[in-house]
Formats: sequence, structure tokens, C-alpha cells
Amino acid sequence: MGKKVLPLSMRPRERLKEKGAKVLSEQELLAIILRTGYKGATAGELAAEILHYFGDLYQFKRAELQELTKISGIGEAKAAELLAAIELGQRIGRASCSKIGHVSSSYELGCMLAEEMKDYEQEHLLCIYLNTKNQILQKKTIFIGSLNQSIAHPREIFKIAVKIAAARIVICHNHPSGSPLNIVS
Repeated sequence: MGKKVLPLSMRPRERLKEKGAKVLSEQELLAIILRTGYKGATAGELAAEILHYFGDLYQFKRAELQELTKISGIGEAKAAELLAAIELGQRIGRASCSKIGHVSSSYELGCMLAEEMKDYEQEHLLCIYLNTKNQILQKKTIFIGSLNQSIAHPREIFKIAVKIAAARIVICHNHPSGSPLNIVS
């Protein structure tokens, strides 16, 4: 009996790449995590067996190592991987966006950044991404330039803002010379 091969368009990993994870069934998502099945069963079939054994995702998330190893094709290593994936999923579900401070005024922010950036020997372009309550979601150096020049494309600035759903952006850069004037000789 030969190895079972699904058409490319039906393989969970290929469907995920093409259509995204949200369109996949629970069985397909589990098959991707499992990676392989066992002799006579594909990863998809093993995923179906696991889901049938537990009945629903609520019972599956409460699985224990010994319980998982009772299922054909699940050894201790695969059971440990599944338990780790379940725990990671639960932690992600409980996670919230961490805020790394609050901006109460542009003056206060300017003083903080001046202190932070005062000893930089090259120009740095820094973005601070805020939520609607002016809590700092992320602070990121977008570009490090030369002694007197810093360039960044708006695409780099806005890509992060969109990804983290920032309501406001503060863009700043330093002058290593200490002078805000552009002196050309």
C-alpha cells in the first residue's frame, strides 16, 4: 500500500498560504500542527481522529499527555507538541496589547526623547505609535543615517502603524551635532 497523497489544492499548508488560516477547518489547522500522520493515516486523518476522540475543542484544550498518547499515532513527542500548541493558543487568547508608557504632552515626550537620544553619534529616525488614549504601543527606530542625514520612506512608518492599529504617530529624529540648524560649508 503506497503513501496517501492529497492533491496540492487540498493540502492544508497550501490552502493556508493561498487563502489564509481563517478559512481552514479545525481539522486542517490541527493537521498542519501535526505535520505527519502514521502508517496508514495522513496528518489530516490523524487530526480527525483526535477531534473525534475529544468531541470538541473545549475538551481538546483540556487534554493531558497520557490521554493524548492513547490515540494511535500520538507518541510522547507529538503529545508534548500538541500540549505546547494548546498552551500557546491559550496564552495568545489572554494576551493584550502591552502599553509601554503614556504620553501626556508633546513637551514631556520631547524631553524624554532628547535625554534618550542625546548621545547618538548618527541621526536616528524614531517613531512612537500611540493608541487613542495616547498610550505608547510601540517605539521603533525606523532608520539610522549618517552624521547629518536620516532618510526614511513613509511606507516603513505607516506599515507598522497599520499592523498595530495605531491611532497616532510621533516621528522624531536627533541632530548629533547638537544644532538643529543645517550648516553647509
